Amino acid sequence: MSRRRRAVKREIYPDVQFGSRLVGRLVNTVMKCGKRSVAQRVVYSAFDQIVENNEGVTALEILEGAVNNAKPRLEVKSRRVGGATYQVPMEVSGERSEALALRWIVSFAKSRKGSAMSNALAKEIMEAYQGEGSTIRRRDEVHRMAQANKAFAHFRW
Repeated sequence: MSRRRRAVKREIYPDVQFGSRLVGRLVNTVMKCGKRSVAQRVVYSAFDQIVENNEGVTALEILEGAVNNAKPRLEVKSRRVGGATYQVPMEVSGERSEALALRWIVSFAKSRKGSAMSNALAKEIMEAYQGEGSTIRRRDEVHRMAQANKAFAHFRW
């Protein structure tokens, strides 16, 4: 990490089909080795499966609900104070919490072996939307860690 200056945030472009920045970020998170068309095919086929199984609700609404459910509010960061390292609970910014939620959804979808990525992604998004599954367990685990280390909150700066 460079200490010279702050990294410039690049603009995330909305995706082609839905015109949503959130879907664009999801495509970027799924993408490997710069293969955007493959990632888009995976995401859009997952959305088709979601819409197929849920009548009356759009895939975009379900994705937004899933990401909102999976967003962490607190996380722990390591702070070195006087030779000791403390896990200090800190509030998570909106952009980072969204990035973490998307990253967790995609990583747990990838870890589901035995099914296609689009099927696994659709299942993971639906589970996060319903407030259950691996992504929600990870969020709760992060919150529990922050709660357990609340005594070190005074090391925040």
